Amino acid sequence: MEQNTNDEIEIDLLELFHLIRARIWIIILSGILTAVCAGLISSFLLTPIYTSTTKLYILNKSTSLTSLALQDLQLGTQLTQDYMVLVKSRPVVTQVIDNLELNMTYEDMLNVITIDNPANTRILEITADYPDPYLAKRIVDEFATVSTTRIAKIMDTSQPTVVEEGYLQPNPSSPNIKKNTIIGALIGILLSGGIIVVLYLLDDTIKDSEDIEKYLGLHTLGLIPIETGAQKQMELDKRKRRRQLKKGNRKKAGRG
Repeated sequence: MEQNTNDEIEIDLLELFHLIRARIWIIILSGILTAVCAGLISSFLLTPIYTSTTKLYILNKSTSLTSLALQDLQLGTQLTQDYMVLVKSRPVVTQVIDNLELNMTYEDMLNVITIDNPANTRILEITADYPDPYLAKRIVDEFATVSTTRIAKIMDTSQPTVVEEGYLQPNPSSPNIKKNTIIGALIGILLSGGIIVVLYLLDDTIKDSEDIEKYLGLHTLGLIPIETGAQKQMELDKRKRRRQLKKGNRKKAGRG
Protein backbone atom coordinates (compact mmCIF):
# COMPACT_ATOMS: atom_id res chain seq x y z
CA MET A 1 0.00 0.00 0.00
CA GLU A 2 2.79 2.37 0.91
CA GLN A 3 4.53 1.75 -2.41
CA ASN A 4 1.31 2.44 -4.33
CA THR A 5 0.91 5.76 -2.55
CA ASN A 6 4.48 6.73 -3.38
CA ASP A 7 3.92 5.74 -7.01
CA GLU A 8 0.82 7.92 -7.20
CA ILE A 9 2.73 10.91 -5.78
CA GLU A 10 5.54 10.35 -8.25
CA ILE A 11 3.08 10.17 -11.16
CA ASP A 12 1.35 13.37 -10.00
CA LEU A 13 4.63 15.24 -9.77
CA LEU A 14 5.62 13.97 -13.17
CA GLU A 15 2.31 15.10 -14.65
CA LEU A 16 2.74 18.47 -13.00
CA PHE A 17 6.22 18.78 -14.46
CA HIS A 18 4.95 18.01 -17.95
CA LEU A 19 2.09 20.46 -17.47
CA ILE A 20 4.44 23.27 -16.49
CA ARG A 21 6.74 22.42 -19.38
CA ALA A 22 3.82 22.54 -21.79
CA ARG A 23 2.71 25.91 -20.37
CA ILE A 24 6.19 27.37 -20.04
CA TRP A 25 5.48 29.88 -22.81
CA ILE A 26 2.62 31.30 -20.75
CA ILE A 27 4.88 31.65 -17.71
CA ILE A 28 7.65 33.34 -19.72
CA LEU A 29 5.19 35.66 -21.47
CA SER A 30 3.66 36.64 -18.11
CA GLY A 31 7.10 37.40 -16.72
CA ILE A 32 7.95 39.58 -19.71
CA LEU A 33 4.66 41.49 -19.55
CA THR A 34 4.89 42.18 -15.80
CA ALA A 35 8.55 43.19 -16.18
CA VAL A 36 7.65 45.67 -18.93
CA CYS A 37 4.77 47.06 -16.83
CA ALA A 38 7.01 47.45 -13.78
CA GLY A 39 9.69 49.15 -15.86
CA LEU A 40 7.21 51.57 -17.46
CA ILE A 41 5.60 52.42 -14.12
CA SER A 42 9.00 53.03 -12.52
CA SER A 43 10.14 55.18 -15.45
CA PHE A 44 7.08 57.34 -16.07
CA LEU A 45 4.64 57.15 -13.15
CA LEU A 46 6.82 57.11 -10.03
CA THR A 47 8.39 60.39 -8.91
CA PRO A 48 12.22 60.22 -8.87
CA ILE A 49 13.76 60.95 -5.47
CA TYR A 50 17.24 62.42 -5.02
CA THR A 51 19.35 61.98 -1.90
CA SER A 52 21.86 64.38 -0.38
CA THR A 53 23.79 63.96 2.87
CA THR A 54 25.86 66.25 5.08
CA LYS A 55 28.09 65.05 7.92
CA LEU A 56 28.90 66.76 11.23
CA TYR A 57 31.76 65.85 13.55
CA ILE A 58 30.87 66.04 17.25
CA LEU A 59 34.00 66.78 19.30
CA ASN A 60 34.80 69.44 21.84
CA LYS A 61 37.60 71.62 20.46
CA SER A 62 39.14 71.91 23.91
CA THR A 63 39.88 68.17 23.86
CA SER A 64 42.90 67.23 21.79
CA LEU A 65 43.05 63.98 19.90
CA THR A 66 46.22 62.90 21.74
CA SER A 67 44.59 63.26 25.16
CA LEU A 68 41.27 61.77 24.12
CA ALA A 69 40.36 59.05 26.61
CA LEU A 70 37.89 56.18 26.33
CA GLN A 71 35.55 57.94 28.74
CA ASP A 72 35.55 61.00 26.48
CA LEU A 73 34.65 58.86 23.49
CA GLN A 74 31.79 57.19 25.35
CA LEU A 75 30.52 60.55 26.52
CA GLY A 76 30.78 61.91 23.00
CA THR A 77 28.76 58.99 21.64
CA GLN A 78 26.00 59.64 24.20
CA LEU A 79 26.01 63.34 23.34
CA THR A 80 25.66 62.47 19.67
CA GLN A 81 22.34 60.80 20.47
CA ASP A 82 21.22 64.03 22.14
CA TYR A 83 22.31 66.00 19.09
CA MET A 84 20.20 63.77 16.86
CA VAL A 85 17.13 64.76 18.86
CA LEU A 86 18.07 68.43 18.75
CA VAL A 87 18.47 68.40 14.96
CA LYS A 88 14.88 67.16 14.58
CA SER A 89 13.50 69.55 17.18
CA ARG A 90 10.77 71.93 16.09
CA PRO A 91 12.84 75.16 16.43
CA VAL A 92 15.57 73.80 14.12
CA VAL A 93 13.16 72.35 11.55
CA THR A 94 10.98 75.46 11.54
CA GLN A 95 14.02 77.71 11.12
CA VAL A 96 15.20 75.68 8.14
CA ILE A 97 11.77 75.92 6.50
CA ASP A 98 11.66 79.68 7.04
CA ASN A 99 15.20 80.27 5.79
CA LEU A 100 14.53 78.35 2.58
CA GLU A 101 11.01 79.80 2.24
CA LEU A 102 9.50 76.36 1.73
CA ASN A 103 5.79 75.66 1.67
CA MET A 104 6.11 72.77 4.09
CA THR A 105 4.95 71.90 7.59
CA TYR A 106 7.08 70.57 10.42
CA GLU A 107 5.73 67.05 9.81
CA ASP A 108 6.43 67.28 6.07
CA MET A 109 10.06 68.17 6.69
CA LEU A 110 10.47 65.29 9.14
CA ASN A 111 9.41 62.95 6.34
CA VAL A 112 12.13 64.42 4.12
CA ILE A 113 15.13 64.24 6.45
CA THR A 114 16.82 61.32 8.19
CA ILE A 115 19.33 61.61 11.06
CA ASP A 116 21.83 58.82 11.55
CA ASN A 117 24.88 58.11 13.66
CA PRO A 118 27.19 55.39 12.27
CA ALA A 119 28.19 52.86 14.89
CA ASN A 120 31.19 53.67 17.09
CA THR A 121 31.63 57.14 15.60
CA ARG A 122 30.93 60.72 16.58
CA ILE A 123 29.73 61.54 13.09
CA LEU A 124 26.20 62.86 12.64
CA GLU A 125 24.69 62.30 9.19
CA ILE A 126 21.79 64.45 8.00
CA THR A 127 20.15 63.09 4.85
CA ALA A 128 17.37 64.60 2.74
CA ASP A 129 15.30 62.69 0.17
CA TYR A 130 13.51 65.08 -2.17
CA PRO A 131 12.27 65.15 -5.81
CA ASP A 132 14.48 68.20 -6.54
CA PRO A 133 18.23 67.41 -6.27
CA TYR A 134 19.19 71.08 -5.83
CA LEU A 135 16.69 71.57 -3.04
CA ALA A 136 17.75 68.33 -1.36
CA LYS A 137 21.30 69.69 -1.14
CA ARG A 138 20.11 73.08 0.12
CA ILE A 139 18.00 71.42 2.81
CA VAL A 140 20.85 69.38 4.32
CA ASP A 141 23.27 72.31 4.11
CA GLU A 142 20.77 74.57 5.88
CA PHE A 143 20.19 71.92 8.53
CA ALA A 144 23.94 71.76 9.12
CA THR A 145 24.12 75.54 9.58
CA VAL A 146 21.07 75.91 11.81
CA SER A 147 21.63 72.77 13.89
CA THR A 148 25.29 73.49 14.68
CA THR A 149 24.34 76.92 16.01
CA ARG A 150 21.45 75.48 17.98
CA ILE A 151 23.55 72.64 19.41
CA ALA A 152 26.30 75.02 20.57
CA LYS A 153 23.72 77.26 22.24
CA ILE A 154 21.69 74.53 23.97
CA MET A 155 24.60 72.27 24.97
CA ASP A 156 26.90 75.21 25.86
CA THR A 157 29.75 73.77 23.82
CA SER A 158 31.69 74.37 20.64
CA GLN A 159 29.88 74.10 17.34
CA PRO A 160 30.14 70.74 15.58
CA THR A 161 32.41 70.76 12.54
CA VAL A 162 30.94 70.18 9.09
CA VAL A 163 32.91 67.23 7.72
CA GLU A 164 31.10 66.98 4.40
CA GLU A 165 28.58 69.26 2.76
CA GLY A 166 25.58 68.04 0.85
CA TYR A 167 26.31 66.39 -2.48
CA LEU A 168 24.37 67.30 -5.62
CA GLN A 169 23.19 63.88 -6.74
CA PRO A 170 22.88 63.69 -10.56
CA ASN A 171 20.98 60.39 -10.55
CA PRO A 172 17.86 59.59 -8.52
CA SER A 173 18.26 57.19 -5.61
CA SER A 174 14.77 55.82 -6.23
CA PRO A 175 12.94 54.27 -7.92
CA ASN A 176 15.46 51.62 -8.96
CA ILE A 177 14.16 50.79 -12.43
CA LYS A 178 16.37 47.72 -12.90
CA LYS A 179 15.43 46.28 -9.52
CA ASN A 180 11.72 46.95 -9.99
CA THR A 181 11.81 45.36 -13.45
CA ILE A 182 13.41 42.19 -12.09
CA ILE A 183 10.91 42.04 -9.22
CA GLY A 184 8.05 42.53 -11.70
CA ALA A 185 9.33 39.64 -13.83
CA LEU A 186 9.58 37.35 -10.79
CA ILE A 187 6.07 38.27 -9.67
CA GLY A 188 4.68 37.51 -13.13
CA ILE A 189 6.46 34.15 -13.31
CA LEU A 190 5.42 33.06 -9.82
CA LEU A 191 1.84 34.28 -10.24
CA SER A 192 1.26 32.57 -13.60
CA GLY A 193 2.97 29.39 -12.42
CA GLY A 194 0.85 29.37 -9.26
CA ILE A 195 -2.36 29.82 -11.23
CA ILE A 196 -1.44 26.94 -13.56
CA VAL A 197 -0.70 24.65 -10.61
CA VAL A 198 -3.90 25.61 -8.77
CA LEU A 199 -6.05 25.02 -11.86
CA TYR A 200 -4.37 21.66 -12.32
CA LEU A 201 -5.04 20.64 -8.71
CA LEU A 202 -8.68 21.76 -8.94
CA ASP A 203 -9.30 19.91 -12.20
CA ASP A 204 -11.08 16.65 -11.27
CA THR A 205 -12.38 15.73 -14.73
CA ILE A 206 -11.81 12.23 -16.12
CA LYS A 207 -9.43 12.30 -19.05
CA ASP A 208 -8.23 8.72 -19.57
CA SER A 209 -8.47 5.16 -18.27
CA GLU A 210 -5.84 5.83 -15.61
CA ASP A 211 -8.06 8.53 -14.12
CA ILE A 212 -10.98 6.07 -14.05
CA GLU A 213 -8.94 3.54 -12.12
CA LYS A 214 -7.45 6.23 -9.86
CA TYR A 215 -10.58 8.16 -8.89
CA LEU A 216 -13.43 5.62 -9.38
CA GLY A 217 -11.63 2.39 -8.58
CA LEU A 218 -13.00 0.77 -11.77
CA HIS A 219 -11.12 -1.16 -14.40
CA THR A 220 -11.71 -0.40 -18.07
CA LEU A 221 -12.58 -3.38 -20.24
CA GLY A 222 -11.52 -1.79 -23.47
CA LEU A 223 -10.84 1.41 -25.38
CA ILE A 224 -12.37 2.61 -28.61
CA PRO A 225 -9.70 4.48 -30.54
CA ILE A 226 -10.71 7.54 -32.50
CA GLU A 227 -8.56 8.29 -35.49
CA THR A 228 -7.26 11.76 -36.04
CA GLY A 229 -9.86 13.75 -37.94
CA ALA A 230 -12.62 11.18 -37.40
CA GLN A 231 -14.81 13.62 -35.51
CA LYS A 232 -14.40 16.21 -38.23
CA GLN A 233 -15.24 13.64 -40.91
CA MET A 234 -18.39 12.69 -39.01
CA GLU A 235 -19.52 16.29 -39.03
CA LEU A 236 -18.87 16.55 -42.77
CA ASP A 237 -20.89 13.39 -43.42
CA LYS A 238 -23.81 14.78 -41.41
CA ARG A 239 -23.78 18.01 -43.44
CA LYS A 240 -23.62 16.05 -46.70
CA ARG A 241 -26.61 13.94 -45.74
CA ARG A 242 -28.57 17.07 -44.80
CA ARG A 243 -27.85 18.65 -48.19
CA GLN A 244 -28.89 15.49 -49.99
CA LEU A 245 -32.09 15.35 -47.93
CA LYS A 246 -32.90 18.97 -48.80
CA LYS A 247 -32.36 18.28 -52.54
CA GLY A 248 -34.64 15.26 -52.36
CA ASN A 249 -37.39 17.28 -50.68
CA ARG A 250 -37.11 19.99 -53.36
CA LYS A 251 -37.49 17.42 -56.18
CA LYS A 252 -40.58 15.95 -54.54
CA ALA A 253 -42.09 19.39 -54.11
CA GLY A 254 -41.41 20.19 -57.83
CA ARG A 255 -43.13 17.03 -59.04
CA GLY A 256 -46.14 17.71 -56.82
